[in-house]
Amino acid sequence: MTAKKGKKEVEEEVVKEEQSPKAEAEKDPVVEVKAALMDEKNKFLRLFAEFENYKKRTAKERIELFKTAAQEVMVALLPVLDDFERALAELDENDDQLAGIHLIYNKFSDILKQQGLSKMEIESKTLFDAELHEAITQVPKSDEHPKGTIVDVVSPGYKLGDLIIRYPKVVVAQ
Repeated sequence: MTAKKGKKEVEEEVVKEEQSPKAEAEKDPVVEVKAALMDEKNKFLRLFAEFENYKKRTAKERIELFKTAAQEVMVALLPVLDDFERALAELDENDDQLAGIHLIYNKFSDILKQQGLSKMEIESKTLFDAELHEAITQVPKSDEHPKGTIVDVVSPGYKLGDLIIRYPKVVVAQ
């Protein structure tokens, strides 16, 4: 017999020892120790695998938390952004005194974009999708707008990364 035995050979010896009637009377301490070592090694490997899975899961949860940590702040700032856009739409675009207001608006919207906020672009005549849009009213269908299409966008929707934090409010042809 060789001095080194493989894992399979040790396991076969353990099985043979357990099956023989003389096994209880003549247990080899080396085989017992090797079997105990194998059991402990299996336990260790399972525990290590569980720990690795735990680390991966918590890292993934932490990344998701960081992605959406700013969600409440962004939702609170959306009405300010809407008011800014409405005010700029009402003002005279050619007035030189409005350059500062445009500068502030551009800086504000750029900061929000850097934080992951993006406006959901919806075109007229797009099909209404209840998972992506919020219908606030319906109008009769026409030749220009077939049934189930978006006629107008009343309030834009916004995403924070891939998460929709405000659904666009739309008018749908019925």
